[in-house]
Amino acid sequence: MALFNFREEKKTAPVSDAPGSRMERGMLVFANTSEVIQAETMLKKAGWEIRVMGPPPEIRQGCDLVIEFPLMEQLNITRVLTEQNLPPLNTVPVTGPLLQPVDIFQVKDFGRYLMVRAANMKLTLDKETDIIVNISGGGCPDVPFLAASMIGKTLAEAPSPLAIGHTLCGYALQLAYEETRRQCCV
Repeated sequence: MALFNFREEKKTAPVSDAPGSRMERGMLVFANTSEVIQAETMLKKAGWEIRVMGPPPEIRQGCDLVIEFPLMEQLNITRVLTEQNLPPLNTVPVTGPLLQPVDIFQVKDFGRYLMVRAANMKLTLDKETDIIVNISGGGCPDVPFLAASMIGKTLAEAPSPLAIGHTLCGYALQLAYEETRRQCCV
């Protein structure tokens, strides 16, 4: 199992979070996935180095996702979220090895095929043809529609999952889709 650090390049970043740094991290806990997606979009647009992760069981309160962020920025981040009527349920510092967020990505290379899993959704790509050969996982009502809309198309032809799906499964598939594009288009 390969673990990846998924950070988009920022125009500006209030706090540096380079790999290998010892910056203290925190987790923002929200009631539902919709709030996580809204907060992620808002915070990335503002330039903060954040990432969506799975919460450790000790702090799971509502949603199966948390936002990991630089703890030094807690006051600024919570102020921005509160001003946008999106306050987190809780803010938890990552204080030890047992309270680490869980990476929601897995990438498996099967030779000709590459399978990328994000949370509960998997996207499998034929690396020789760049065609999506399978989409599986989840239990949301839009999964069959997402699969029918994407399977048999190349990564370039397939629609973005968030453009056609609106559930946790669509969001997770979007993450898998983006990572597949990074893996294959590097």
